[in-house]
Amino acid sequence: MTLTLYNTLTRRKEPFQPIDPKNVRMYVCGPTVYDLAHIGNARPIIVFDVLFRLLRHIYGEKHVTYARNITDVDDKINARAVERYPDLPPTEAIRKLTEETTAQFHKDIAALGVLPPTVEPRATDHIAEMRVLCDELVANGHAYVAEDHVLFAVGSMPDYGKLARRSLEEMEAGARVDVAPYKRGPMDFVLWKPSKPGEPAWPSPAGIATPGRPGWHLECSAMAGKHLGDVFDIHGGGIDLVFPHHENEIAQSRCAHGTPVMANVWMHNGFLQVEGEKMSKSLGNFVTINELLETTNFGGRRWPGEVLRLAMLMTQYRQPIDFSIRSLEIAEKLLDNWYRVIGDVAPVGTSDFALDVEAALCDDLNTPAAITHLHAAYDVARDGDETNAPARFKAAANMLGLLLSVETEWKKARSSGVSVDGPAVDQLVAARLAARKAKDWKESDRIRDELAAMGIQLKDGKDPQTGEPITTWEVKR
Repeated sequence: MTLTLYNTLTRRKEPFQPIDPKNVRMYVCGPTVYDLAHIGNARPIIVFDVLFRLLRHIYGEKHVTYARNITDVDDKINARAVERYPDLPPTEAIRKLTEETTAQFHKDIAALGVLPPTVEPRATDHIAEMRVLCDELVANGHAYVAEDHVLFAVGSMPDYGKLARRSLEEMEAGARVDVAPYKRGPMDFVLWKPSKPGEPAWPSPAGIATPGRPGWHLECSAMAGKHLGDVFDIHGGGIDLVFPHHENEIAQSRCAHGTPVMANVWMHNGFLQVEGEKMSKSLGNFVTINELLETTNFGGRRWPGEVLRLAMLMTQYRQPIDFSIRSLEIAEKLLDNWYRVIGDVAPVGTSDFALDVEAALCDDLNTPAAITHLHAAYDVARDGDETNAPARFKAAANMLGLLLSVETEWKKARSSGVSVDGPAVDQLVAARLAARKAKDWKESDRIRDELAAMGIQLKDGKDPQTGEPITTWEVKR
């Protein structure tokens, strides 16, 4: 079968031709570890896990290198660390925050059935490579030093904006840019900047005496180059990263190495909404992966990770997705039926059903079509008219990272999602919060005890943006 992928760089589907079939290389932008990963972060993680599985199936497990980075130096990290651990020295607080957040990220995505990447580079382990990139760009005239900053000179690259398909004039007119006086051009972006007191700092490149730290775009160029080479096969991420992040990665890497491209194929998944609206903390629909897995804040119950995964894959990766309670309920019902049919069987080594799924995935990861084939395979397995149909069905689902478990384990995971009357609990929580604001402590305590009797555990706190009192809840186990 021929694998075809939509290339954002060319705006068309193209047959995939790896540079080296014995070492197919893919880089995907990973998390900035300052907070729990939200459900929007989960989409590229799941999408490119499916592609990773497909590439390994086609070329062999030992012939695919998948790099997904960890960004552990960033302005958001610095601010959150000081906020969360005010009693620790800033550098210790940053280390504690990034270690804890990274560990939780790994735990959460493992529950989604995501394979570990071949390599997971951390930004702070690649400072030397970043400094070299800066020096190379300054030496060849694509970057300059100004007030202890190293900045990329966008005007030095004639086809800057090729990925986003924007001219420099359009970008200058429409972009919100930092018009710092030391910039030569309004679109020039930071490669390296001086560190403030208490922030992580390293010896600076380009002869700068003041210690500093890298810019976000530079980090990915350095890590991708270190582990995949100057030019590699596939670079992926969310559609929101096309500009400026991926555009700037391309500029840095190409101009440093003198290459026509950074990656041959650029893939981007579409936006995610929650219940028909853009996910936003101000709208109250901001949902983390961990909340879905461990609390009852979305739909009044916990959701097995495999349900989240299937719900994501029911929409083709380039299309916008509406993540909703209804979509989770549909996915869970499907998995209930599928596990009931396969029982505790092991998948067969080869499967005609798997060939149908593979054909769908080879058409630019057409997961809805693949799931349609799984419906047909399920019907055959349910009817019991063909030999080994449940095992062949399971093998086909495994292509998508689904049905990796057995019915016994699925039932256990399914039962851990406790059903409660979420709206009723929300009303009681709101009534208790109103009583607390009115200093009616007797009524507040009464409602708290009523919720406790229902198995609901409360956590009082403050909204980080407004400072207003808030209360979250979960089911005690």
